[in-house]
Amino acid sequence: MASTLVHWTFADYLRETHSSEIRYELVQGELVEMPPPTLQHLRIAKFLERCFDREIERLHLAWESLREAGQRTEAETSRLPDVLVVHKQDAEALLHEPTVFTAPGILAAEIVSTNWRDDYLHKLAEYEALGIPEYWIVDYLALGAARYIGSPKRPTLSIYQLAEGEYQLQQFQADAAIISPTFPQLQLTAVQIFQANL
Repeated sequence: MASTLVHWTFADYLRETHSSEIRYELVQGELVEMPPPTLQHLRIAKFLERCFDREIERLHLAWESLREAGQRTEAETSRLPDVLVVHKQDAEALLHEPTVFTAPGILAAEIVSTNWRDDYLHKLAEYEALGIPEYWIVDYLALGAARYIGSPKRPTLSIYQLAEGEYQLQQFQADAAIISPTFPQLQLTAVQIFQANL
């Protein structure tokens, strides 16, 4: 991207990156290029979006799940969760605008890649402070540090639920049935998500 900006505002970010083929996050005024995801990463995101969409439709909720939508978390920070569940009215307000939500989403899901520290540290803190009720970290390759996923390291789904302003953690591995406060009747195991058989 041809730009001389050193410090980016949120308005700069929206104006300059919305038509780019390269995906960027804005992190405290700095533009950060996101590495291209692996095929399995993309499959997991698609699988989750389909699962969430089915539950939203089944329950007749005025929600929408989106891949590649942005979530503004601070004045000069905007993240790109792999899947974001939002209120339909918030989505409609951005129909002809860059799809970056300023209102907190309902559920954000991140699929861990080489920048796992961002998912377990920075995004966790930002989503918690913003008030996103549920945050999923899908660590299908067990890349996170043992302090986050246990030892020995195994593929782990971490689901954080906001309670009294703080995230409470539940973790799921292998054939464990997941528990989602947002979608309590969602019938999935952790391994089904990791394998994402579409």
